[in-house]
Amino acid sequence: MTSVSVEKQTTAQEAHTDDYSLDRVPRSERNMGWLSITNITFGIATAIFYFQMGSVMALQFGAINALISSAYAIIVAGVLGSFIAYFSAKSGMNVNLMSRGGGFGYIGASLTSLIYASNFILYVAFEGLILVAAVYTFFPSIPEWVLIIFFGTIVIPLNWFGIKQLDKLQKWSLPIFFIFLIAAIAFSFFTPSVYEGSFWTYMPEGVEVGGTALLACIGMHHGIMGLTALLASDYTRFLKPKDIKKGSIIIGFVPQFFCFGIMGGLGIWFGVRLAEANPGVYIVTLLGLGGALFTMLTQLRINVTNIYSASLSLSNFFENMFRFTPGRRFWVVVSGIAAIMLMLGGIVDHLGAVMTFQGVFLLAWAAVLVADALIVKKVLKIGPLYYEARQQYLYKWNPVGTVSLIVASILGTIAALGFMGEFLASTAAFFAAILAAILTVVLAIATKGRYYMKKQPADMPEEDFIA
Repeated sequence: MTSVSVEKQTTAQEAHTDDYSLDRVPRSERNMGWLSITNITFGIATAIFYFQMGSVMALQFGAINALISSAYAIIVAGVLGSFIAYFSAKSGMNVNLMSRGGGFGYIGASLTSLIYASNFILYVAFEGLILVAAVYTFFPSIPEWVLIIFFGTIVIPLNWFGIKQLDKLQKWSLPIFFIFLIAAIAFSFFTPSVYEGSFWTYMPEGVEVGGTALLACIGMHHGIMGLTALLASDYTRFLKPKDIKKGSIIIGFVPQFFCFGIMGGLGIWFGVRLAEANPGVYIVTLLGLGGALFTMLTQLRINVTNIYSASLSLSNFFENMFRFTPGRRFWVVVSGIAAIMLMLGGIVDHLGAVMTFQGVFLLAWAAVLVADALIVKKVLKIGPLYYEARQQYLYKWNPVGTVSLIVASILGTIAALGFMGEFLASTAAFFAAILAAILTVVLAIATKGRYYMKKQPADMPEEDFIA
């Protein structure tokens, strides 16, 4: 065997063990069915965070406003998620790699990779603290910092073997999750309701259907919708080619329906019946120690997906910027340690500010990718009809996506802080997404697509074309 072939084999083996974090998934490795990938994405869909969101919205702004906003979130995130899933499955790339050839250039895409990675590390910390609080309720003799280190560390080995391990973990834990969930619903029927009417008729004094209350609920949903739409790309790149059309829609919509419809709806139900917004309180009230175990299961399920996505994004950033490629497992450890430090540092005190910026940024990023693929590439035929991630073929910067995202994120954040009026404060992320999409098209036309490719590759299979 020649040295060249040995090198290629070694590279292929490293890519396989590293879950192809730095290049497209080869077609020979796209062998996962839509059911397996949907199952993995349920790791985020079953998070207790969605209980809390539903409960808070219902108690502050009325159940009907929360339900209307949930339907809006399912539709918008489902549509964006389906398109992102389709592009990912066709190209064999996640959103970090797609961004390189999708309007950002390879250095421009590093911006998205770093913020995306920080997003997931922050969510590991937020979700981890929910778990720590639930366990600390029953075992107050154990210092909280010990629980933080323990639960922050345990997700590292659960991520060691990549997507195949995630599939097995989520598959075997999902039935246990449903047993706990059904038990919580059943016990709630035997717990006297604080509110005497039908839960969906609950409305706080002075609050009306629609108007400011509905916009407030929509604003809360915007904080997470971009994440749920983009997240699936880390897994749909492994989707079987024959499952792409049907699987993209299912993977795009089913997790959104479960996040905002089932979990969010149950959060509204529990919150109104028990007059409590914190699921860490009412789940434990309903199930006792079982509630703590339920919380532990849900938070571990979501945090293994958060760590996985963070590791992929960090791999992309450091390979792009510094040619530093220690492997995905190294970044799993780094992500876990960073999340532990954030938990110990009290990051939860800054949850509102973080959610505001990231909601704007992530929804705008998704809008850039969708506008670039559907309008710029497919309709206007500007730039390549495929995604390229290798640096030798790309410019460092492409103003089409980079400028669109930066401008939309800055203006969206200013709007979210209330400087553009009450309406835009609540719809800032949606405003940023529309602005980002428009700017993407305008800049693509203005630059005539000259910054997409430095030179054309000769080895791009036509099957990987997205348009």
